Order: sequence, then C-alpha cells, then structure tokens
Amino acid sequence: MRNIAAGTVAFTQIGNHLIGDGTSQGLPDSNHTLVPQYHNFTYDVYFWVSSLTAPQAVEFDLNQFFNGMGFIWGHECRMAGGNQWDIWDNINQHWVPTGISCYPNANAWNHLVLQVQRTWDNKLLYHSITLNGKTTVIDRYFPPFWVGNWYGVTANYQMDGNSKQSPYTVYVDKFNLIYW
Repeated sequence: MRNIAAGTVAFTQIGNHLIGDGTSQGLPDSNHTLVPQYHNFTYDVYFWVSSLTAPQAVEFDLNQFFNGMGFIWGHECRMAGGNQWDIWDNINQHWVPTGISCYPNANAWNHLVLQVQRTWDNKLLYHSITLNGKTTVIDRYFPPFWVGNWYGVTANYQMDGNSKQSPYTVYVDKFNLIYW
C-alpha cells in the first residue's frame, strides 16, 4: 500500500485487508494458520497534513481478527482539544488520552512508527509511538472484543474533520507493516 491520498472531506477512512479474508496482498490464509501466529506489529508510515487546525484528528489503526477475538490498536493524533495521542479501548469503545503530545509538522512529511503487540494471553499492548524521531513508551494493556467469524489482519488510516468541517488535505505514503 503506497501513495494513498485522502481528499478534503469531513471523514475519510482508507483500509487495507492485508492477510486473510479479502486480502489485497495475495495472503488469503484459507487454512487459518498465519494470522494467529503473529504477535508483534510495527506500523511505519509517512504522512503530510496541510493544516493543524482543520482536523479533529488523524487516526492510524492496525487490526487483527481470529477465533472470535478482535484486536483494534487504534491511535489518534487528536489536534482539536489538546494535541495529544489517544488510544482505542476495544471493550468500552472510546478513546483514552495517553498524555503524550502530538504535534506533527504542517505542510511537511511526518514519520510515524507505532509498535504494538498481542500478548501471549491475548491482550492488546500499545507499546510505543515514534513521531519524527521522538519515541514515547506507552505500555498500556486492554482486552480484546468479540468479533464473530471475521478473520484477518487489516491496516487503516482515517481523517476526521473539526466542528466547522474546515477543508484540509492529508497524504499517506511509504506504508510498511512489519509483523512477526
């Protein structure tokens, strides 16, 4: 997944089914042996944003689904209302402030690296966020949620408009997902 551009709209979500059902990468995993073996993920991406006041937030997610369990590692750089990183609580379905500041550069490329893990006992671990070379360790754990029969690994990017729905542009490039 390279050179993805999102337009100037209030809400845009771009997702890519990487492994399992609906794969875009030729990894259907019909025997259901690949997805459960992966525990560690590094989401590495560059993004460019035209304005730091128009977005409510820009969001970067990694998802893993198997055996009825859903793991959504949601990370949102909340620009409106505090310029900080929030992470997604799967069970209570709300954003949790981390206290970690999020100040990307406007009209410039920003490099983001997110490191997450599914622990041996199937908890979500948000390990760290690195924005433009500055790494902050989070080390927060959450339980998974019930997902039914869906199966796979997906990556998402989302942009949310502010209360005035001011136009802005975000480009996403050089996306890499490392998993083991």
